[in-house]
Amino acid sequence: MPSAEALTPRAIDILASLVAFDTTSRLSNLALIEWVEAYLDGHGVAHRRAPNHDGTKSNLLATVGPIVEGGVVLSGHTDVVPVDGQAWVTDPFVLTPKDDGRIYGRGTCDMKGFLALALAAVPDLAAADLKKPVHLAFSYDEEIGCLGAPDLIALIESELPRPALVVVGEPTDMVAVSGHKGISSFVVTVTGKEAHSSQTHLGVSANMEAVKLMAALSDLADRLEREADPASAFVPKHTTLTIGLVHGGTAGNILARECSFQFDLRCPPGQDPLEVLEPFFGQVAATDAAMKARFPEAGAKISRRSGTPAMSVEKDGAAEAFARRLAGDNGPARVVPYAAEAGQFQQAGFSTVICGPGSIDQAHQANEFVERSQMERGAAFMARLVDWAARGE
Repeated sequence: MPSAEALTPRAIDILASLVAFDTTSRLSNLALIEWVEAYLDGHGVAHRRAPNHDGTKSNLLATVGPIVEGGVVLSGHTDVVPVDGQAWVTDPFVLTPKDDGRIYGRGTCDMKGFLALALAAVPDLAAADLKKPVHLAFSYDEEIGCLGAPDLIALIESELPRPALVVVGEPTDMVAVSGHKGISSFVVTVTGKEAHSSQTHLGVSANMEAVKLMAALSDLADRLEREADPASAFVPKHTTLTIGLVHGGTAGNILARECSFQFDLRCPPGQDPLEVLEPFFGQVAATDAAMKARFPEAGAKISRRSGTPAMSVEKDGAAEAFARRLAGDNGPARVVPYAAEAGQFQQAGFSTVICGPGSIDQAHQANEFVERSQMERGAAFMARLVDWAARGE
């Protein structure tokens, strides 16, 4: 079995390279993908892309070992959230280890740390006589709705012998997580008719109408909290609804021509987000009709921006058992309130688990970090993975 002590510094060196690429979701990830491709080429590992529709971003799929069934997919996303307006004390795109045992940089825990660990294992995997393959599945645009993973999953289904399981490396403190909430995001756009703010009879304010719709969502969020299942393992227990972005208005003395807002709904397994929102859809339609009756060019509409399914806890799940074995995890069953690509893999029929270095408490924050001890635990996981693939259990 390869040495975890040797894997750790290798992974941290790779992490420095990955963090240096600004792969904020609004930007391209192609420079990072090209770096990974060159790294894989250096170890004789075959790979291929699954780009987005205009070629500005891409997923990457690589296989180390024989092209046979029963392999393991190591899945992670390459994009990160913005640093705009955050009070960083270090350069977010320069990996900065400190004496406190923390390694700072954007994406260190969410989730380039896992990508670095997977890539650090490649030389050992390539040198071993593997009986089972290890597949690397790196996606784009997870942070804005898990948009890249469906094409990546379709590629795995169409071109690879069936893998046995998938490990999604979101930050879990290197313990197994077997369930997560789903997330659906929506954009509501209200179009008004501009007029002087003193002449409300000559126009309609998009902002004023949007506020009513946002109030309805606030009431729904309160109701969902009151109706929480007390037996739920999630924290928080209830389905959550939050409005994250609001844009509207031209000036303080003009009836707003347009107002838009974005919200997300996070449902536990078994709850249909469209059913939860059905009354709100009706309210948007009623608002649209009422506005159009006054001014035909006015109105309201709602569109779904993304929809990522929840991941359900699998009874006797192969992926969970695998991750627990490699991570040395004998703790209780765990679920998390955030959404991930794990639900998409599970929906495609793959046994799936979440297990990766770092804590979700540091994700998306200024001064994001991963502890070196977490990278060491991840390196031990990868060393055991190499041993498993070589023995072909």
